[in-house]
Amino acid sequence: MRWLCCRRAEELDHLLREHSSSLDEPLFAQIAGKDEETVRHAVAALARRWPRVHMVGMAGPLPMVGETNLAVGIASMMSSAVSALALPAEEFDRPDGLAALIAEAVIHHDTALLLLFTNRRSALPSLLRHLPLANERMAIIGCALPEGSVLFSSDGQLERGGIAVSFSGTALRGHCVAPFLWEPVGLAFSITKSRDQQIDELNGQKASLYLERYLGKEFIERLPLSGVEFPFLVERNGRAVCLPIVAVNQDGSVAVRGHVHNGEKVRFAYVHAPSLYWSARDAAMHAAKQPAEGMLFYYSAALSGYTRLLFDGVVSAFGQAAFFPAVEVLVKDAYTAMRPAAFAAVSLTETAASAENGLSSPLPAPPEGIMTLAQLMSTSSRDMERLHVRLQMSEQRYKSLFEHNTDIVYSTDLHGRLTSVNPAFEQVLGYKKEEILYTNSLKYIHPNDVSRATRYFYRALRGNIQTYNLEIPTKLGERLLFQMKNIPIIVDGKKVGIYGIGRNITEQKKAEEKISYLAYYDPDTNLPNRTKWMELLSEQLEKAKQKRRKMTVALIDLDRFKWINDSVGHYAGDDILRQLVERIRRVLPVGAELGRFHGDKFCLLFPLKAEAEAAEMSLSIVREVAKPLMYGEKEFFVTASIGLAVFPDDGEDEHALLRHADMAVNMAKKGGGNRVERYCAQMNEEAMHRLEMGGHLRRAIEENELFLCYQPIVDVHTRAVKAMEALIRWRHPTLGLVRPDEFIPLAEETGLIHEIGRWVLKTACKQTKRWQEMTGNDQLAIFVNVSAVQFQHERFVDDVKQALRQSRLSPSCLHLELTEHSMLRHLSSTLRTMDELRKLGVGIAVDDFGSGYSSFHYLKRLPATILKIDRAFIEQLHANASDEAIVRAMITMGRGLGLETIAEGVETPEQLDRLRDLQCTYAQGYVICPPLLAEEVTMYVTEKQK
Repeated sequence: MRWLCCRRAEELDHLLREHSSSLDEPLFAQIAGKDEETVRHAVAALARRWPRVHMVGMAGPLPMVGETNLAVGIASMMSSAVSALALPAEEFDRPDGLAALIAEAVIHHDTALLLLFTNRRSALPSLLRHLPLANERMAIIGCALPEGSVLFSSDGQLERGGIAVSFSGTALRGHCVAPFLWEPVGLAFSITKSRDQQIDELNGQKASLYLERYLGKEFIERLPLSGVEFPFLVERNGRAVCLPIVAVNQDGSVAVRGHVHNGEKVRFAYVHAPSLYWSARDAAMHAAKQPAEGMLFYYSAALSGYTRLLFDGVVSAFGQAAFFPAVEVLVKDAYTAMRPAAFAAVSLTETAASAENGLSSPLPAPPEGIMTLAQLMSTSSRDMERLHVRLQMSEQRYKSLFEHNTDIVYSTDLHGRLTSVNPAFEQVLGYKKEEILYTNSLKYIHPNDVSRATRYFYRALRGNIQTYNLEIPTKLGERLLFQMKNIPIIVDGKKVGIYGIGRNITEQKKAEEKISYLAYYDPDTNLPNRTKWMELLSEQLEKAKQKRRKMTVALIDLDRFKWINDSVGHYAGDDILRQLVERIRRVLPVGAELGRFHGDKFCLLFPLKAEAEAAEMSLSIVREVAKPLMYGEKEFFVTASIGLAVFPDDGEDEHALLRHADMAVNMAKKGGGNRVERYCAQMNEEAMHRLEMGGHLRRAIEENELFLCYQPIVDVHTRAVKAMEALIRWRHPTLGLVRPDEFIPLAEETGLIHEIGRWVLKTACKQTKRWQEMTGNDQLAIFVNVSAVQFQHERFVDDVKQALRQSRLSPSCLHLELTEHSMLRHLSSTLRTMDELRKLGVGIAVDDFGSGYSSFHYLKRLPATILKIDRAFIEQLHANASDEAIVRAMITMGRGLGLETIAEGVETPEQLDRLRDLQCTYAQGYVICPPLLAEEVTMYVTEKQK
């Protein structure tokens, strides 16, 4: 990279003559000056010498640095690219669209620097916010030029628009120093009236009055340039935000560049000279120590005022840097979205060549007195702010304690006469200040509390702060509870009265009482909740132990109460629940305690006079609950299951009694509900057995103890093998074969059914595909039983798809067997799932048909393909006319609905012959073939094909 620059118009011709032959075609050139003709001449000269150069020219009332009358910077790059784009003035009204245009035209993935120049100052911040950063090292510098300035590009003069120039390249490196140098000074002012980017009032007065008072008329005359040097500062999210002052309007409002809001506090700011000096020194030192082949330096009008001498002094330390002026300099990089800067110094390099270790010339000391003045201003401002804050805090403490306190506050003299009351006193108690001042404070409390209040009053006068609760009637007679505090008033070391502060805790007291009630009682039924009932149980248990008498603990669980909530809603369900509670209460003996555990589960305890009393009482509750209920002109039927545990026979502490009662109620529900069960030791054994079996079953999956058997399904007339039904088996290493009707319900309860079901689907489908390939019979199908719990799982259809995909089995060769009960369990979701399976091509078989609801209405709606007649109707088929009539009806109905029929459990030749006569399609059973292992099925099918 080659870099040339000059700072005088007279030097430009010499620069061109000296380097015209040695300098390659440069990619970028920038010129800035106050005289428009001089800049125009320089732009033309550079364009004639290098026609393809990307040019940026700036002319107008620019704050040129030092003795500079023309700033020129020329960059010739070896491996980097420069892109430029002229920005039309009308596009600045759409910053998002203009940003998209710039991004598409000049921003690349390896762009390191983007420069923006425009005389549309107000539009520049919004444009920068919309521009994207192509990478973490990219920086964007925006320069707002003053009104009346002119921009030149390689194509000529631009009218009120802008220019965007990007520098890109993987070898290009840039370092940007852009300090925030403004420091607040003086007091903070509250914005009391504002509109968008305009401050109308500060502290309730016209904003222009503050500008004239603190900054003077000369400041106002020099706007907007002076507004960058001495802007407003506002603190937002812990950061100082700069609001340059743009103009003072005729109505006394002040226009700023940036949005403001009522209630925000602003302070005047100035460029802090020491910070400028050290920031410039750091930038110069970095340029000296790092390999910088060229440096661009953009500075704002903030450095054109009293810091000008200091700024001019540090320019020489930057060697071959090109200095370009602007009204405002805005920077965006990976660290901040957009920030104003007093200056932005950018060093560029394409090589890794080392730089000299040191400045090109010594950094001159700051002008005499400026650093001292800055120190004086900073320290004085901080002291003034601290004093102001202390004064405000004192005033606010008084107002908070008295005027703005929501508690009642009053003062009395030494005799208890009221000398002042705050507004809250008047509002809460209903008295006007005029009618109660200089009257005795004891007049406004209940006579029974006078002696107690007097005692606290004199204790406070002795110097002891008093806190107590006191009821005070309002003027209308309402009694309110206050938490009072009496504090002595001391003036010049003498006690002259007391301050009284009263906090209204009436609602708090009510809330505490309500919270206490809700903590121990159920709000729907007003019964003791679990916490309260457990306390009652502990108390009654202690009494029973002391008196050596028996006591019963009963758990009451309403059967299928969820159906009522689902059908009429929870609000109606709660009302029905309250009716049931009233019924139960009517039959309870004296001394019984009824509580609500949760939902539709209740707990009951009562002392026993005789052993049979517990059962009789529980049965009376069951009968009372079972009576019809009326709600909304509809009749409902609810039943209850009750589990009993008796102290001390079934447990000697509350936890054992509750655990055993819970086992008993679960047994009652398994028995169909609407019944009473007394705990016995066998229930505990069964529970332990189920717990152990759950652990065994989980290990069975891990240890591959599960396996499949297959039972053929044959054509009744031809004996041809139609399909196989997959039957799961479990061989435990010590228990031996475990029946499916024992471990399948356990798998459903524990959730293991989903993992088992997926394994069965995958294994059966893969095995069927192997049989098809071995026998050449690609129509051989497989029937797989599906649990109701498994079928309702949200991933069930995905499991089926995965099994078919992994096995490459045709969906038409897979039939899923579901019982009527599982199909009707959640009908709406069942229909959705079955419809997905039907679209997939999978068959649906209604298993054990005839043993459940057998509703023709539902059967017509379900997209089933096969009916499997339950074995209960096949057992006496050849000997029982009723069973034969039922089977005939099922076969006829299936034919009418377009369904094939399969008879299950065919055990004798006579049954098979009779099914053939009744036109049944398929059959399976021991007379045909018992369940076989996969290897045995292969031999069986092969034999049948011979």
